[in-house]
Formats: sequence, C-alpha cells, structure tokens
Amino acid sequence: MDEKKNLKHTDSPSVTEDQRLLAKPTREQASFTDSDPWRVFRIQGEFVEGFDRLATLGPAVTLFGSARTHEDHAWYRATVETARLLAESGLAVITGGGPGIMEAGNRGAKEAGGLSVGLGIELPFEQGVNPYVDIAVNFRYFFVRKTMLVKYAQAFVIFPGGFGTLDELFESMTLIQTGKISRFPIVLFGTEYWGGLLAWVRNTMLAHGNISAEDLDLITLSDSPEEVRDIVVAAVSDGKNLDEREEAARRATRKAYEQR
Repeated sequence: MDEKKNLKHTDSPSVTEDQRLLAKPTREQASFTDSDPWRVFRIQGEFVEGFDRLATLGPAVTLFGSARTHEDHAWYRATVETARLLAESGLAVITGGGPGIMEAGNRGAKEAGGLSVGLGIELPFEQGVNPYVDIAVNFRYFFVRKTMLVKYAQAFVIFPGGFGTLDELFESMTLIQTGKISRFPIVLFGTEYWGGLLAWVRNTMLAHGNISAEDLDLITLSDSPEEVRDIVVAAVSDGKNLDEREEAARRATRKAYEQR
C-alpha cells in the first residue's frame, strides 16, 4: 500500500478546514454536518489517525524551516547534512512534509537510510508531500498537525524560515516554559539569521521583565550540522537513561508492594 497516495493533491482547496472551523457560522450552515459539533468528529479522527500511525516511531527529531528555500541554497544543503547525521545516529526525522527545508530534512534522512516522516497540511498553495517521505500523514487542522510534530520529537532543530517557523519556535518555547511538555533541546540553525531575533528577545523582552533569564537557556544557536547532531544525540541518550531509571524505580516499588 502506498503510504502517500492520499497526499498527492491535484486540486488544492480554495478554503481550508481551519478557515471553516474559525469562521463565524452563518444561517445557511444549519445542517449538522456543516456545524462545529460535526467538525469535532473530524478533528478526533485526525488525532486518532496521527496517534495510530506514529505510535511506534521511536526516537525522533522534528526539523522546521521555510518552504521557500531552494535546492541550491546553503540552508538546504545544511539541512540535508544535518538530517543525514541525525538519521545515521538512529533518529527518525520528522518534518511538515512540504518543499524547501522540509524536503531537505526528509531527503537527508532517506538518503542515509533512516526513517523519514512527513506530516502534511491542507493548504490552497501546497502540492502534497515531497518525494523523500516514508511515512506520510495528512491533516486538515493546523493544531492537530502541530500536536504530532511536538508529541513524537525529542528535539527541535529550527532552520531559517518565516511566520510559520516563528510560530512553531515560540509555541514550543511556551510549552516548555509552562511545563506543558518536557524540556528538550531547541536548536536554531544559522547564527546570522537568528542572532537579531535573539538580541531583540534579550534586549527588549528580558529587559522589560516579560521573560526570565532562564527562558533564554531553552535555545542553542549553531552553524554546524555536527554540533546539532551531538546536542540532539546527547539529549536523547539522557532521556533514555531517565526512562530506564524511572522504570527501575517502578519495578522496585511493585516488588516492595508485592512482598508486603
């Protein structure tokens, strides 16, 4: 069975499901199947499919970045190399499944013989997943897709991008800051590109007391695919050791309880 056959759209929707969900209902939308309660079932179905398809994924890292980056750009080549190194280290690579940086991430993973995952989104201007994806899941709703991009990753590597990339960066930082997800590495690739943003965060947000100094520790800047690989692999190894210690503690607790 072709994992990607339902993702090769020839006719992109002019109105997305997110637009329909967030639009104010009209009188003409009286039918239950056009109403928000019905959409809840579709949203639930997307969560179920995503959880089912990715449940056995194993250690993975999510790569973010611009869909507009061309194949001949240095950022594209750096993404391919980073993904290759991560895949050779035994990590699955997850992207949004589109072109540009996303394609480069999937390409590097696939060419290295690793597992390449693409989580696509229904957009008027997207053409389906790129050809380097092994496991493809398509979503109508951005927030469902973003949940999957976060849930199955042990690290984020964020390459230069636009509004969507910034959204993913700051949402991930907020989730960690507020304790909604476990702390893990967020690596920004490209010091020249990201340096100005981080300077503004430090000199404006921090200076006005709207974040704490510890919040800046959530981010690492890098220009080296090898350094990114080392940061991510170390974090995944620490996480595995923590899981093993927690499981040993649970076994000891069960054994002590059984001996009572």
